[in-house]
Amino acid sequence: MERCDSVGCQGYQNTFMSSRRDFLKVGFISGLGLTLGDYFRLADAQAEGTAKAESCIFIYLAGGMTHVDTFDPKPYSPIEYRGELGFANTNTGEVFGASMSRMAAIADKLTVIRSMTHGEAAHERGTHNMLTGFKPSPAIVYPSMGSVVSHEFGPRNDLPAYIAVPSASDPFMGTGYLSSAFGAFSVGGEPVNQGFQVRDLNLAGGVSPERMEARKGLLNAVDHHFASMEKTDVLEAMDSYYQRAYALISSQNAREAFNVVAEPDAVKDAYGRTAMGQRLLLARRLVEAGARFVTVVDGGYDMHVNVKAGMQSTGAQMDQGVSALITDLAQRGLLEKTLVVLSTEFGRTVRINKDAGRDHWPKAFSVVLAGGGLKGGVIHGATDAYGSEPSKDPVGPADVSATIFNQLGIDVHKKLMSDGNRPIDLVRDGNVIAPIVA
Repeated sequence: MERCDSVGCQGYQNTFMSSRRDFLKVGFISGLGLTLGDYFRLADAQAEGTAKAESCIFIYLAGGMTHVDTFDPKPYSPIEYRGELGFANTNTGEVFGASMSRMAAIADKLTVIRSMTHGEAAHERGTHNMLTGFKPSPAIVYPSMGSVVSHEFGPRNDLPAYIAVPSASDPFMGTGYLSSAFGAFSVGGEPVNQGFQVRDLNLAGGVSPERMEARKGLLNAVDHHFASMEKTDVLEAMDSYYQRAYALISSQNAREAFNVVAEPDAVKDAYGRTAMGQRLLLARRLVEAGARFVTVVDGGYDMHVNVKAGMQSTGAQMDQGVSALITDLAQRGLLEKTLVVLSTEFGRTVRINKDAGRDHWPKAFSVVLAGGGLKGGVIHGATDAYGSEPSKDPVGPADVSATIFNQLGIDVHKKLMSDGNRPIDLVRDGNVIAPIVA
């Protein structure tokens, strides 16, 4: 796939020509009685019309999931490499680690990338790579993929475009050089807990719906009074927050989307009565109601000690929750328009260490995708006999982000504007992974 990778002459020319075309289009449609706002709404609708996926659930396993014990096992390697967990046959004739037995049963719905690779062995830098698609830079902070989606499309059905379950605690889940208006809405609680409530979703004590409507009217009057004054980025972000908060609190659709308590017990059991299981169940409710990008974070994968026990507990909970999510989306007719991504910051060493664990290993690891217009039952790329490095079709973080954006209908060649009106590539040194796209 041909693209421009620099912010040089060609990049500025492309940006100028794109802006000029937009300007001419706006001039034309104004003659039809349409406003500038109408034009951008039409442009957004056109972009969404090219999308294969309407939403993305991005599941992030913090700590570094071991690939050789999950989606890239090596049954014929020595015991000190393959480990003691055993294996599970998939319904496509492949092999997963034994802890992924439920995922193995729905492998026909999965795209497994076994040849992920980058050069960052520290948690923070590896996380930056996988959440933004960029190598860390001392010169600029890049936005997370969720913030980019929020920037490109905005809210839908009164729900924030970008939601973090349980919270956007990692700095690389942030907006980077984009306005803070495009940040994640953090749920701020655990859906598995009895009496779970979403932070900031209820009216403050003593504030009735009628009183809130009156406050909104006052705010609108103030906005109208100062309409001719130039707003700063901070004020625009605050205005966006107020509007988003009002939409959440006042919309029955939005409030009901977070009401995971309403799910039948059988569905809760299928996902697992665990933190991970119920986070994923909430994510399904959110995309079903209209959320565009939901990040679900789970930790505990930094298994330097006793990787076998870790995978039999933490890994098995993830296996149950993710397999239930994909099955549930498919049964509801949502999988084709919902892209599910299972990611992590890097893999683990292929040889078991002295503490029966595995250490950091960014040279090779696995990422799993499903739905959203991607092929099912696909293994893309491969690693060597021990799983230590890619032997076929290496894939980098930028390739994954390009594929996610492409499936959501975002032009991967476009540039975003940072402070000082500097154009920044949406994707750099990466391409859509064409063989996995249906």
